Amino acid sequence: DALIVRSTKVPASVFEVANNLGLVIRAGAGYDTIDVAAASALGIPVANCPGMNAIAVAELAWGLILSCDRRIPDQCADLRQSKWDKKNYSKAEGLYGRTMGIVGLGRIGLEVAKRATGFGMNVVAWGRNLTEEQATAQGVGWCRDLMNLVQMSDVISIHVSATPETRHLVNSEFCEAMKPGAILINTTRGSVVDEQAVADAVQSKGIRAGLDVFENEPGSGETQFKGPIAHQQGVYGTHHVGASTNQAQSAIASEAVR
Repeated sequence: DALIVRSTKVPASVFEVANNLGLVIRAGAGYDTIDVAAASALGIPVANCPGMNAIAVAELAWGLILSCDRRIPDQCADLRQSKWDKKNYSKAEGLYGRTMGIVGLGRIGLEVAKRATGFGMNVVAWGRNLTEEQATAQGVGWCRDLMNLVQMSDVISIHVSATPETRHLVNSEFCEAMKPGAILINTTRGSVVDEQAVADAVQSKGIRAGLDVFENEPGSGETQFKGPIAHQQGVYGTHHVGASTNQAQSAIASEAVR
């Protein structure tokens, strides 16, 4: 009668055989894994739980930012190989006083912005529907144009929904506009980033990327993954676990029940 899913995909074939189904809940923010059109054709409502994982995703985004700036995973890997290389790792830009650009100032973007302020960064934001008044009310600068934000930012964090309009929002033009050595963070959906364009920018401009999501990532469970960018030096990746804290899971469960 009701179906609640986390990341499991719900295609049209499910609705064709679920004769008693009256409700689908995506226990998370996005609903791009559910065939909403197929559900709507049968009059089956689809609901989601936006905002319940915002803090968890923001915390992981900041873990990726710090990993990119200080190369923490590389240092750990060397230490586990009994290698000491202080001279190499004693080079980092630091974050204080630099500019954080947030693409999509929704609930997650706002949580990332709060933490950027705590690090003493200047925060600017752009969104398709974001107004200057809304940005000012949240204490961040407003960018009228996405490319303007990209050009002025030292760190860029992506927080937009996965839609046909946002597919490959981060493309070659986006990467060309980035500052050399800038940091790119994506904790939303893999489809938003053209991985080849980012891979080229990592090689040619020294950009560092922190990615929790990938274009053709596997589902849950343990398997092999050989994405074109995941193994690249200068890319710091996690396993699409942004929302996977006990705190977030509890909040999402409570919202699903509500």
